[in-house]
Amino acid sequence: MFANLLSRLSAPEPDPLDDGDARLALTALLVRVARSDGDYADDERDLIVKIATERYGLSPFEAQKLRTDAETLEAEAPDTVRFTRAIKDAVPYEDRASVIEALWKVVLADGVRDHDEDALLRLVANLLGVTDQDSAIARRRAQG
Repeated sequence: MFANLLSRLSAPEPDPLDDGDARLALTALLVRVARSDGDYADDERDLIVKIATERYGLSPFEAQKLRTDAETLEAEAPDTVRFTRAIKDAVPYEDRASVIEALWKVVLADGVRDHDEDALLRLVANLLGVTDQDSAIARRRAQG
């Protein structure tokens, strides 16, 4: 189902993604981070839907479908390094930087700052080309 998107993301010089594909790829990254601790909890799923609703102006139904599609894409996507680098090449910096805040919200959703999740988020921010300073600002905003 997502072979075309994954193929475009994996191209040596990927074209910029249209809004729908960028939403899907970035939401799949949210799912990947949420799954990284082996406990993909309901509060994380609900938060991903909330983020998609607010970030993209979707109805709850549309956001739920986006999350479901993102879960499928995430399961089919290559390893985090290749997947994240592909997103970096196809999505503008502003969108990548702003998604870091959403990623921090997902990591912090269960109220526990897990070492593995922290490490993954630092890696993802780096691979997305987001500066440490922008990531730290995003984390502070996410902590509210």
